[in-house]
Amino acid sequence: MTVSEPVPIAFVRTEDVVRGAVTKVGGQPVWLAEPQWPLSRRTGEPMEFLGQFALDDGRLAYLFMTDDEDEFIDGTYEPEAGENAFVIQPDGRIPDFVTVDGRAVGPSAGTDHLPQPSTDEAGEGDEGDETDDGEEDGDGRPLQFLGGPGIEPNWLQGEELPGEGWRLVAQLDSCDLPFSVNFGDAGIGYAFVSPDGKEGRFLWQCC
Repeated sequence: MTVSEPVPIAFVRTEDVVRGAVTKVGGQPVWLAEPQWPLSRRTGEPMEFLGQFALDDGRLAYLFMTDDEDEFIDGTYEPEAGENAFVIQPDGRIPDFVTVDGRAVGPSAGTDHLPQPSTDEAGEGDEGDETDDGEEDGDGRPLQFLGGPGIEPNWLQGEELPGEGWRLVAQLDSCDLPFSVNFGDAGIGYAFVSPDGKEGRFLWQCC
């Protein structure tokens, strides 16, 4: 497959609650099937919803990660530690290291934000602070973008593909998201879908 250049994106706050099957971060999931809210393996509490991402077949992938203000939870960077989840609907498959319940709403990282191609102007985070827009690495490659045919991850550290044939859905820059997420020190998150399109994996790397 020919390698394609990713388009850098920023997430911009929307005044209205997003209720469609579209890519967004923040808000609440727009479920396409019965709700499947993941629970932290360590605490049993609901994970925090980070966003949802449209797949090329009309389905959605929902990203969650454990965030406990009172206790440090290790393992959120690992794809199969049970402290993050990337849930596919409809016709997805929950891996055996993820436990879900049927709640439709739960903890969220922030309000609804929609993606747009990034510009040289700064956006605003949920607290009104300016956030960097369109961050690049030292080689000029963007750090935040959506996946697609031929688009490959821009690894911060070494390559950590979940397996052969897994496809990138989104790469997220913790320094360029509109709310605070813990991907470590200036970390980058990577979300993937399996070759059969039924399972997701998420991991993050940091400096």
